[in-house]
Amino acid sequence: MFFALHFVLILLVCFHDTFSIFSRSATLLPTALRGFWSRAADVCAAPLGLNTAAANPLRRVLRAYLNIAGIDAGYSYFAPNVPDSYKLVFELHYPDGHLEYELPQVQGQATGLRFATLLDEIAETSYEPLRAMMVKMVTYSVWQEHHEAVKIRAVLGYVELPSPADFRRGEKESYHTLVAYDFDFMPMQRKRH
Repeated sequence: MFFALHFVLILLVCFHDTFSIFSRSATLLPTALRGFWSRAADVCAAPLGLNTAAANPLRRVLRAYLNIAGIDAGYSYFAPNVPDSYKLVFELHYPDGHLEYELPQVQGQATGLRFATLLDEIAETSYEPLRAMMVKMVTYSVWQEHHEAVKIRAVLGYVELPSPADFRRGEKESYHTLVAYDFDFMPMQRKRH
């Protein structure tokens, strides 16, 4: 009985993630089916407690079990979804008034892939304080390399690619800002030897 319940929960998480992606992302499936996929995701969300209040004790117990068992995420991995192209740009402000622009630096392809995944997670985070904290952590690492900066504006955006038909007509990609955060820093004192 327990194993059957565990398996049903895995299936519900899998189907919920997959149907959610089908309902909100560009896939090979007809866009007319997005309403159907959205309703299917809602049907799967109900037994998972996703439609109840966050303080609901049943939801909390169920979400805790899903997390502890490791089945609360990751089952949409094989869904036919191309991730959005997110970009994080830093505008560094210095005491003398000049500005510099910086992109996050990574070493190696594996780190770049992990960072792209992190940007996806940041952009998809709906809880604003958590998203701001994640951006601040990345911003802090940039500030450590540019410790004379007194303010850094972090701008998270995405690139929207044209459809194949629009591309044939000569349209180019467009850039859109999702959020921008300003972080103030005190100039780091140089160590004296």
